[in-house]
Amino acid sequence: MSDRRIALVPPRYGPDVVGGAELVLREVAHGLAARGWEVEVLTTTAVDHHTWANHYPAATTRDGAVAVRRFPVVSDTSGAARAELVHALQRGEAPTLAQQERWMNDGLRVPELFHALLDDAERFRAIVVSPYLFWTSFAGGLVAPERTILRPCLHDEPEARFELFEPLFDGVAELWLNTDPELELLDALWPGHAPASVIGEGVGVPERYDPAGFRARHGLGERRFVLYGGRREGAKGWDQLVEGFAAAVRKEDLDLSLVTFGVGEVHGPADVADRIVDLGRIDDRDRDDAFAAAAAYVQPSALESFSRTVMEAWLAGTPVIANGASAVVSWHCARSGAGLTYDDDASLEQCLRFVAEAPGEAAALAAPGRDYVLEHYTWPATLDRMEASLEELP
Repeated sequence: MSDRRIALVPPRYGPDVVGGAELVLREVAHGLAARGWEVEVLTTTAVDHHTWANHYPAATTRDGAVAVRRFPVVSDTSGAARAELVHALQRGEAPTLAQQERWMNDGLRVPELFHALLDDAERFRAIVVSPYLFWTSFAGGLVAPERTILRPCLHDEPEARFELFEPLFDGVAELWLNTDPELELLDALWPGHAPASVIGEGVGVPERYDPAGFRARHGLGERRFVLYGGRREGAKGWDQLVEGFAAAVRKEDLDLSLVTFGVGEVHGPADVADRIVDLGRIDDRDRDDAFAAAAAYVQPSALESFSRTVMEAWLAGTPVIANGASAVVSWHCARSGAGLTYDDDASLEQCLRFVAEAPGEAAALAAPGRDYVLEHYTWPATLDRMEASLEELP
């Protein structure tokens, strides 16, 4: 075993993967490699987290200083066990352990990755698995729990209460958490959990912003808009955001559009379709400039353990409008003083009206956000905490 060799095990990896947990682990890989750690990533050949279709070759490649070992996804089950469990939850039933086990194995599985960890676990000082919900973390995290760090990205969701995960939460060497509310949730759900530290995340700080260039590149002119970026899917609150935005703009006196980028289909009601602009996937420069050009960033997801896009908005001097059902994002907004929260369509409309009708006050609201991010969530400080945790492992 090398004292400076670690393995990172995300379900997907690569520059074209959209997903907060996966993006963070890629940046962790490069950050630790730059500090002299020998980093290997063990992951799947998939890009799409809906189909888990094999996309990349099953091979070992390099991503800069990081070795990337990809293993093929085996997805040869019917999905009936997963559907059975979903229906049980909808009926308010607690699924049995047997149902949970069938659910975990009825979908994405990566046997070759599991066997590679069995063969190579002793080569690594630490094996970091993330997020908790995937087969790669569940199976990979139990190979050598005494040297495994779980970065769970824990949400308040039914799966977080499955007894299936007890060996993972209670048996690993360490848990790396993103925020204090995530730690509070962990304490409530798994009081016997393994030692846990609030490590946080790092967010890159752009050198410059060009909001006018962004508007020109995408033909937005002087249009004022709110922004959403990431996965456009129900689990992220996207459908509810579209419905709430449509209800607000139907009143005809709200002069705002909704601009969105990321993955997933965008289907708005026909009568407000001209107010919703889908940019699809954009590069990092466009992403940064989009945050700076927006009147506000909207975070509709209730299931967040950190919310990187909120931090990117604040770095750009843009206020945040967030779903109050997210304990984590509500905590960020209260602690920074740079965001508003909403509980329903009516309060979402009030927030939208505020940024549309009082741009100066909205800018003043956002002002503390940048200092908040720079104080708490830079990469150098985050990597310092990670290295300290790694050095403390036996």
